[in-house]
Amino acid sequence: MSGTKMRNIGPKSAAWLRQVGLRTHEDVAAIGTVEAFMRVKRAGFKPTLNLLYAIEGALLDCHWQEIPDERRQELILAAEAATALLPAPRNKPAAAPVRTTVHNEDRHEDGGFGGFGGFGAGREEGGHGGDGDGAGDERAGDERDDDGAAGDNGRDEGGRHD
Repeated sequence: MSGTKMRNIGPKSAAWLRQVGLRTHEDVAAIGTVEAFMRVKRAGFKPTLNLLYAIEGALLDCHWQEIPDERRQELILAAEAATALLPAPRNKPAAAPVRTTVHNEDRHEDGGFGGFGGFGAGREEGGHGGDGDGAGDERAGDERDDDGAAGDNGRDEGGRHD
């Protein structure tokens, strides 16, 4: 809150209260615990019951965990009653249950991912190694360069080797 820090109110809660116009202990005391909580809730923030207890503790100048259970229940009932009077959120569908979908990677027997082999892919036993494209044999006149393009076997235009 602006000049002095209220007991039990951390930086996030203080920012929420400031944003709804409650800047001092007196501002909060004038409207009460439940109304201060509801202003934060109506502003679109998602306060938990801990904020409700923290505000009450700040007004009573005690730690929020020292609030008696009977008073906590009174605060909860009052907050629930006030929440029931809130209009439904606009332009938002009602919340549905959340489902988590886990996609497993498609692994092949050779340990590669997604259809690409690991080191030595495209090699056949006893054959020549390809460039990883699965073409494990070398054809005369159609050798491939490192980039997989058809090469000229290292010959210049006259057919001579380099």
